[in-house]
Amino acid sequence: MAQAYPNSTFVGFDYHDKSIEAARTKADEAGVSDRVRFEVASAKDFPGGGYDLVTFFDCLHDMGDPVGAATHVRRTLSENGSWLIVEPFANDTPEDNHNPVGRVFYSASTLICTPASRSQEVGLALGAQAGEARLRNVAEEGGFTQFRRANETPFNLVLEARA
Repeated sequence: MAQAYPNSTFVGFDYHDKSIEAARTKADEAGVSDRVRFEVASAKDFPGGGYDLVTFFDCLHDMGDPVGAATHVRRTLSENGSWLIVEPFANDTPEDNHNPVGRVFYSASTLICTPASRSQEVGLALGAQAGEARLRNVAEEGGFTQFRRANETPFNLVLEARA
């Protein structure tokens, strides 16, 4: 994104310090470290405000408190800001996810995503097959009033939430 939008600045947050170190190295290698910075912070307490765009890539379903994260994102956005959420593709009912991709996602969710969420504060356990309706509910509980599916692939839902 920093290469595509050279007049913008970007801040990346992750709770995992080794991921932050790797991201800093990649930014240096890509020649964008003049407009990109990375800091260790959780989704519920990252610093700053007035963000025009906050992005979550394949992580909301792993969080123990996704509603708390949504609430924090809402507070940090500018008046016209957007929250871009990319999550594993899932339909809203289990039977509609009984397909090859859904089966793989359910397997990963059972072994990785759900236990990760359950081990954290709140432990909501959305899992990798949350579905759009459940993700919409998380956004609405976090204070968002507009929610839409911006795009989809066989593997991901791309969602937008706005105040």
